[in-house]
Amino acid sequence: MSDVPKGGHSESETIGEDRQRAQLYRLLAGLLARIPDREALGRVAGVAGDESELGQALTALGQTAAAADPARVDDEYHDLFIGMGRGELMPYGSYYLTGFVYEKPLARLRVDMDRLGIARADDIKEPEDHVAALCEMMAGLIEGAFGEPADIVSQRAFFDAHIGPWAGQFFADLETAKATDFYAPVGAIGRIFMEIESTAFEMAA
Repeated sequence: MSDVPKGGHSESETIGEDRQRAQLYRLLAGLLARIPDREALGRVAGVAGDESELGQALTALGQTAAAADPARVDDEYHDLFIGMGRGELMPYGSYYLTGFVYEKPLARLRVDMDRLGIARADDIKEPEDHVAALCEMMAGLIEGAFGEPADIVSQRAFFDAHIGPWAGQFFADLETAKATDFYAPVGAIGRIFMEIESTAFEMAA
């Protein structure tokens, strides 16, 4: 993953970078939306990166997944996100921005989802501003899951409105949460990736 602005890339480089970005968003979405089972952990165990900060975090995730006990990961997920009444962390944009769930940030997201043709899945009970859902939406915008792939201006608008103002802090909190072990490198990946995305969008403006 590079933070070089898209304007300096060839078309093939841009396509390749966008594919990597979408894969990272989907990796984060998958690990945060549900408890990874043994099969999912096996897939994540194959993740490896380069010597960059992000690459090292990806390698750490792969190594952690390879050594993970699915039952302990299940417990960790519950402690972090479910708990008795609530988990250690609240992975919602509205909560991070206002201190409450189901607030104006969620209402604004729903307006943009309607405009972009993004429908909520019938089997999803969480508010749409859950960090996993937002990562999935961002991947879909990059890849064209809701129509044509979104251009850089549209991607930045969505990121700046619904992800950038809070997700970096959420991932930093996840990286250092008391209940975290498997999810520490997930937090590191998210924190670093959000920084890269923010910088790249600014440079591409």
